Amino acid sequence: MDHLLFLLPLLGLASGSIPFAQKGFWDFSMDDAQAIPPEEEEASGIFPTSGGAEAEDVYPYYPGLCPFGCHCQLRVVQCSDLGLKEVPKEISTDTSLLDLQNNQITELRKDDFKGLHQLYALVLVNNKISKIHPKAFSPLHKLQKLYISKNNLVEIPPNLPNSLVELRIHDNRIKKISKDVFNGLNNMNCIEMGGNPLENSGFEPGAFDGLKLNYLRISEAKLTGVPKDLPETLHELHLDHNKIQAIELEDLIRYSKLYRLGLGHNNIRMIENGSLAFLPVLRELHLDNNKLSRVPPGLPNLKFLQVVYLHANNITKIGVNDFCPVGFGVKRASYHGISLFANPVPYWEVQPATFRCATDRLAIQFGNYKK
Repeated sequence: MDHLLFLLPLLGLASGSIPFAQKGFWDFSMDDAQAIPPEEEEASGIFPTSGGAEAEDVYPYYPGLCPFGCHCQLRVVQCSDLGLKEVPKEISTDTSLLDLQNNQITELRKDDFKGLHQLYALVLVNNKISKIHPKAFSPLHKLQKLYISKNNLVEIPPNLPNSLVELRIHDNRIKKISKDVFNGLNNMNCIEMGGNPLENSGFEPGAFDGLKLNYLRISEAKLTGVPKDLPETLHELHLDHNKIQAIELEDLIRYSKLYRLGLGHNNIRMIENGSLAFLPVLRELHLDNNKLSRVPPGLPNLKFLQVVYLHANNITKIGVNDFCPVGFGVKRASYHGISLFANPVPYWEVQPATFRCATDRLAIQFGNYKK
């Protein structure tokens, strides 16, 4: 039962939003899409009709086929942590979620998912998958969530289902993103591909053409600069834990719709004046754990900026107009958080008016600097 409750968010039975910092694998549920059609909810047994229902009444026994050793309830087939070497047979064709994480699967074959036309989410995290047949995902006409992180893949799987909304493929061995690998994926909303040895040269020109992503994470890779050819629809871009050294003038010119930008834990020494002007609706900027010697220019002009992480840099001076615009009524949203601790700045020299556009003094985080 614990496993089932853990998986329910994937089916849209519980909703959530993507946090800025992913704490663990199950921290993400990208949308509120319903795996079970609304007309079936009344008789599905998902929601109790009385306050004193027992667990067995709320989650009735699953009547379909169930592979040996797996747990099957509520159209969820949970086969994790079984030491499986291959995808099991005898999976009911009306299965909505198939959980195969933490096994020893090395290959996805042509007919492994045959007949699973109703599958909504497929979890293959932490296996040893290095080979995927080009037609392995062909039967999965309704698949929206594919979690295939922590495997041995060297490329994005070919022929992904056009219905796919969310792809989690971090912590593999992917070095190259081919031009046509995302063709036809017009519903794709979220891609997590951090923890792969991707360099800037690994993105073929046009690799993201046609995608209308809201969320993209390429953290813990080998990027030395902001990729120039990512989808311009992005609301969140996370490039933390890379080797980026500078933000040049036109690095962000495509990304005018960004709400959140994560650049923490890089080697950034310089942010060129005017480069942040291309982010007019930015609300959250993470530049912590870099090598900045000054507050980035242009922050006062970001009318909606509310959170700025600048801790653990080399900032030695903070000017009275580094964060807030001159005059009243210019900024549309007050700062809720500005972190400046672990910088060699003499805090007693910072003028109180510097943070005049913050909600209150508790929004500002100073702290001791230890060399």
